[in-house]
Amino acid sequence: MAPAPRPRTSTRDPEEIARRLTAWLDHRLPGARAVRVTVPESNGMSGETLLFDLDHPRPPLRACVLRLAADPAAYPVFPVYDMPRQYRTMRLVAERTGLPVPRVLWLEEDAGPLGAPFFVMERVAGRVPPDVMPYTYGGNWLHDATDAERARLEEETLRLLARLHDGVPAAEARFLTLPGAGSPLRRHVAAQRAHYAWVVEGRPRSPLIESAFDRLASLWPDEETDPVLNWGDARIGNIVYDGFTPAAILDWEMAALAPREVDLGWTIYLHRFFQDLTESSGRRGLPGFLRRDRVEARYGELTGRTPRDMEFYTLYAALRHAVVMLRIAYRQVHFGEAAVPADPDTLILHHGSLRAMVQGRYWEGAG
Repeated sequence: MAPAPRPRTSTRDPEEIARRLTAWLDHRLPGARAVRVTVPESNGMSGETLLFDLDHPRPPLRACVLRLAADPAAYPVFPVYDMPRQYRTMRLVAERTGLPVPRVLWLEEDAGPLGAPFFVMERVAGRVPPDVMPYTYGGNWLHDATDAERARLEEETLRLLARLHDGVPAAEARFLTLPGAGSPLRRHVAAQRAHYAWVVEGRPRSPLIESAFDRLASLWPDEETDPVLNWGDARIGNIVYDGFTPAAILDWEMAALAPREVDLGWTIYLHRFFQDLTESSGRRGLPGFLRRDRVEARYGELTGRTPRDMEFYTLYAALRHAVVMLRIAYRQVHFGEAAVPADPDTLILHHGSLRAMVQGRYWEGAG
């Protein structure tokens, strides 16, 4: 299966960014220059990332990452990009848990220097499970690893998630409380409804997503678990690994205060998303990796808290992902890379699995 052309995500010129970044750096560290500025092949579909080396008269040369708020002219995935919030979250997690969060160096809240707020962090060497083509397809380091090596990566990743959830006092993460009324989970779901409403403003609505919200309401937990600091985009594709051990945790723009099962459901489902795509293309993928039953059981052993209501939380993950996928599809429409089909639900890559979840039959016989 040949990869499709990568959708457009920015209208910015990397060379112009490099020039302006060097001017900004010179005020923070006189004589410093941004050199070898590149856009990584794995650049996300949301916020914008550029890699550069910090050249300065005082060695050593430092490998850095620029995280720039999304280009408002490029049909962004989210309506708001709060860079100070991300910066503060990364510092808090690093200080409280000792987890491998990249060291943040500078935060710039003024949009003037680069056209949007940004922060700079150190770049960590290692390897990331690829999204394009997905690591489940084959021909990459994770797929070609042994079962024992993948089991080690799975174990280390779940330990990371457990340490995150148990390591940061909720009181210190209150700045991640989402607006609105009700419990942290009610606020979280309300924020997703608002995001969906923003995505479909002026565009065709998705009957499938709306039915998923209805199904979610019918599955609402009788008793919500206590909120913890949620990473938000908790998946192996946002981890840099040294061998099969996490070396850096990336992408904190979706962090929030919510039940721990929100993160766990996302971890489980985002792997299933890639596995389902792989199986639909006739490939075997990695059916024994990150199985839901094993992930839930091991997470419970690590934290002493057995995950609850996971049918709700895995459906919620698939629903949240569908909203993001729909926005990305409409961005392609915006740039003339695609047209809106008669059935807008087909713009959602995982519309089949989401529909099966809404109907309560997705997990039948699945691990």
